[in-house]
Amino acid sequence: MSKASRAAKKPFYRLLYVQVLAAIALGALFGWLAPQAASAEWVKALGEGFVKLIKMAIAPIIFCTVVSGVAHIEDARKVGRVGVKALVYFEIVSTFALALGLLIGNLVRPGAGFAGKPDAAAIAKYVDAPHRSGVDFLLEVIPDSAFGAFAKGDILQVLFFSVLFGFALLAAGQRGRTLRAFIDDAGHVMFGVVAIAMKAAPFGAFAAMAYTVGKYGSSALVSLAWLVGSFYAAAILFVVVVLGLIARFAGFNIFRFLAYIKDELLIVLGTSSSESALPNLMEKLERLGCSKSVVGLVVPTGYSFNLDGTNIYMTLATMFIAQALGVELTIGQQATILAVAMLTSKGASGVTGAGFVTLAATLGAVDPQLAPGMALVLGVDKFMSECRALTNICGNGVAAIVVSAWEKELDRERLAAGLAREIDPSDVKTAVTTD
Repeated sequence: MSKASRAAKKPFYRLLYVQVLAAIALGALFGWLAPQAASAEWVKALGEGFVKLIKMAIAPIIFCTVVSGVAHIEDARKVGRVGVKALVYFEIVSTFALALGLLIGNLVRPGAGFAGKPDAAAIAKYVDAPHRSGVDFLLEVIPDSAFGAFAKGDILQVLFFSVLFGFALLAAGQRGRTLRAFIDDAGHVMFGVVAIAMKAAPFGAFAAMAYTVGKYGSSALVSLAWLVGSFYAAAILFVVVVLGLIARFAGFNIFRFLAYIKDELLIVLGTSSSESALPNLMEKLERLGCSKSVVGLVVPTGYSFNLDGTNIYMTLATMFIAQALGVELTIGQQATILAVAMLTSKGASGVTGAGFVTLAATLGAVDPQLAPGMALVLGVDKFMSECRALTNICGNGVAAIVVSAWEKELDRERLAAGLAREIDPSDVKTAVTTD
């Protein structure tokens, strides 16, 4: 019996995405009916605890995956080639995302006529925080120590060290075979740790959604519904049109791909963190026929350089704040927003709230008088963070397939079988493809 047949016979209530979807619905209902109980600290801790449970495995998984991918490449030039192609792709797609946010902001003008007044005290911790310059960012890529990068969970620093370690292991040749095998096995074990942790996903999704609804209530959505709706529309437009055209050019259907990763999308929806689904996404992409080395380089790098949802949010939210405060931005200023956001978005992780912190850096660099307006979006930022994270994970998944195809290392037969559901995407024990 095939894996797909076994999946078809599995009771629906045992499917992870069904459990997560039910948990999200129950969490929203609980937050609406009992907001005081739902906004309790223990509920918040349960949701954040699940995100931390997944995050604890992120750095080791990235290290093992990247080192294994680099060390198994006979031609070391391939790493640089894949990296350059990935960065070119990221910059082009990120520019589309930033421009789309500006376009929607100018057409819809969600902040026009807004009567709210910013509360500087609510955002002091963001505005007063030191902002990074381009030089600071380059220096932060290099960790003070390799162990410090793992301890802090800084993805970009871990990625930098992992690439260097992979090259060193590749240069070791036969002497590094034992260590290479150990890292491969350690990577499989870490994916097993995530598989165990994912069993708690429904509890984390329930708590995260209940706390959000109980804490902020429906009034926050009503007061800024135009902004939230505009952002969701822009994100959907980006995924369906921009990523859809890219997917079609690469030879696959975007809607089938979204169905293939629906488990990860629902987990992201519940936790507002695209990092929580990173390990499973990487494994699914490999089972879909993407090269292991390409996935190991593109996906972790994408979590620092290809945050499409965050890019749309930054430009659209900046336009909203300017309109709400009565500041008319010229074409030149909007071009500056695009350029500054292109830099400030780099290195922002997929953790909940990272987009809001990045917005603070963008506003402070573009026009300091816009910074107090961040309080206007503070109340509904949580509701937009889910959409940011969903768009980010979709963009990075498509990027891995596109770069694999670009490198001619995409198994088209496995891609077609996976998207046609002939390969069970929920079977974490399925063997992955290797170079």
